[in-house]
Amino acid sequence: MHKSSIMLAGSGVAIIVGLVLVAAGNQIILEGVVQGEGNVGIGEPLIVHGMFDSKDAQTGVFAVQIMEFQKGAFHASVLDPYGAEIVSKSIDSDTTEMEFDVTGSGEYKLVVDGTSNVQTHVFGAIGPLPDTGKKALGFVSVYVLAAGMAGLIGGVAYSLWKRRSV
Repeated sequence: MHKSSIMLAGSGVAIIVGLVLVAAGNQIILEGVVQGEGNVGIGEPLIVHGMFDSKDAQTGVFAVQIMEFQKGAFHASVLDPYGAEIVSKSIDSDTTEMEFDVTGSGEYKLVVDGTSNVQTHVFGAIGPLPDTGKKALGFVSVYVLAAGMAGLIGGVAYSLWKRRSV
């Protein structure tokens, strides 16, 4: 078997492994994250409910994405299981993400309010902050994909170089 064939086959395997790791990594990182979407306007908030266990997660994260963003027209807050507001933020960009402390086990609520008469489509998500091991899996998959792509390019270049020299 030629060196270029071995390089191309190895690169193909690395790319496939990288893609599998990307898919698995996204599933693992997003485990426990609850997503919701809806139209938000005056008197019509988006509420996303997420369950937290304070033994497993001491930090939570929420994200809000607004399709037709208007500065100063939206506000996000997180309520703990007892209904107390633990985070309050005026949304100042079309995509906002913020961490918060998990004070106890139970159902937390992300509430996105709007002050505009026009309803705007909003996406919201709330869940536990992924630990460093889960985040590392995301980086490893990118490195494996990059190595596979580099090997593929190198294999093609080597094959072309060998063809010219013959």
